[in-house]
Amino acid sequence: MTTAQRSPDDGVPDLHADVLVVGAGPVGLTLALELDRYGVDTLLIDKSLTATRHPKMDITNGRSMEIFRRLGVVDMLRAVAVPEERRMTVSWATGVGGWELARFVYPSVLEQRQDIETVNDGTLSLEPSMRVSQVLLEPVLRAEADRATHIRTAYGWGLESFDQSADGVTATLVESARGQRRRVHAAYLLGCDGAGSAVRRHLGIGLGAIDLRRHLAGDLGRSRVLPAMARNLRAGVRPLSGRFHLIHFHTCDREIERRFGPIWHLQSPAGWTLISQDDAGTYTLHVPIGVGEKTAGTDPAELVQRVLGHRFALEVLQANEWTPRLTVADRYGQGRVWLAGDAVHQVPPTGGYGMNTGVGDAVGLAWAVAGQVQGWGGPGLLAAYERERRGVALRNRIAAARHSTVRAAIHISRWGGMHHEGWRGEQTRRGLGQLIRDLGNLENEAWGIELGYCYDGSPVVWGDGDTGAAAPTDRYVPTTRPGARPPSVILDDGTALFDRFGVGFTLVRFADVDVSALAAAAEVCRVPLTVVDVRDRRARDLYERDLVLVRPDQHVAWRGDRLPDDPAAVIDRVRGVARRGTR
Repeated sequence: MTTAQRSPDDGVPDLHADVLVVGAGPVGLTLALELDRYGVDTLLIDKSLTATRHPKMDITNGRSMEIFRRLGVVDMLRAVAVPEERRMTVSWATGVGGWELARFVYPSVLEQRQDIETVNDGTLSLEPSMRVSQVLLEPVLRAEADRATHIRTAYGWGLESFDQSADGVTATLVESARGQRRRVHAAYLLGCDGAGSAVRRHLGIGLGAIDLRRHLAGDLGRSRVLPAMARNLRAGVRPLSGRFHLIHFHTCDREIERRFGPIWHLQSPAGWTLISQDDAGTYTLHVPIGVGEKTAGTDPAELVQRVLGHRFALEVLQANEWTPRLTVADRYGQGRVWLAGDAVHQVPPTGGYGMNTGVGDAVGLAWAVAGQVQGWGGPGLLAAYERERRGVALRNRIAAARHSTVRAAIHISRWGGMHHEGWRGEQTRRGLGQLIRDLGNLENEAWGIELGYCYDGSPVVWGDGDTGAAAPTDRYVPTTRPGARPPSVILDDGTALFDRFGVGFTLVRFADVDVSALAAAAEVCRVPLTVVDVRDRRARDLYERDLVLVRPDQHVAWRGDRLPDDPAAVIDRVRGVARRGTR
């Protein structure tokens, strides 16, 4: 750390770093750890001294777990997560002491892992998904960042202001406790500072909201089970308008487990959702707030008991109100300041697309910035980051809106008699259960959303004319179409192909093809490239070509059965250097 320069106001030495990351939530931490893999000197700051106490997420999907695997933190995260033998059960019920209406059961981590090993057809992620609260995930990532070689952490320090030039960024930090200030000079500033991002506001970037009627009414109008919801949407009813109570609590009472068994989500047509955070008595309850409902002075413990229909002892850990948002930023950055995570996209929790999309942002932004700092990346990398990741955010926003709309369709159905005894109540509950099963539980089954996103048309992808069919939402179709995440496969020797990818670009070679010209072109430009030889028939069939070039973010950059006539043109394209006449 260079300390020769001093702040003119107080004589405190300025700090210097290649990259300043603002915000040490899961996205900022992942971004910093990814930069550490590339050897980029990173200063990570957060205005909070401690990790969050707010239960912001409860599922880390398979794609995010693949990323955490390559960061070397999977085992540490699973150690604090819900036990691996527990299945993920989503139950719809009238209340804790009431009737169950419908149930969706998903395999445990152990069962998923067995499927990954035995199915091995590229349709599954390398790592099973994981149930873990951000309250538990964040400290693990913070500890790893504190140990990292190329990361300096400064907790309790926030961003006050910054200025950028063609050469870099100068930022002023302020200590939360005492107001002490410190100046930082960095080549790049990366804002991972959440929905209220000060970095985004300073750049003057707006957030675009979704028009639910335009995107969803037509689709719902064609559905046999949602005509009423479609009519409401066309009439202007917005299922996500309004606010929610959030009550995070712990209880030793086991009535919920005795009644329904271990559950992940307990949901009601009345609109509330109870989430088991650890299968050990820690829960988060989300309750819709009615129009005009007064919330001042609400007793959180009493609200929990009233909503669940069960009297029991509990300790409230956190209570607040929140409002769902469906927004994506108009831009993801400019110059030497870029954004990721909630700073550029906000969605309701249905589907778990908040943090998981942000983790994907972190991986995409890290290699683009590393290429700039280390000199092998061209100016097109950061523009491509915005195009690629904003496209994913827009797609995921639509998916989250769809999932929320399905919940709203259940909520506005005729559920008033579901608590009644006798024939009337039984008929109401039977009808509700059938409606729920007909609508399905896509929000926990959208494997195509989680694994199937493709950076079609990206300026740093060398396309081969295969545009492919639109990726389905409910399943992942393995492909190495340029821009896609390649399929995960366990090789004949028992190793995972993903584990053999290098830190930079990886050329996977399935046949004896001379690739020296491509390797030489990469070396001239100082592009990090690893050639991995694989002789495995299953893997070759899944990867579709004899040569597949995989980017640092594990997306396909180029593929072919032989090298192109101008390998250097491919290298220039995928490292963000535009050439005239290249496709």
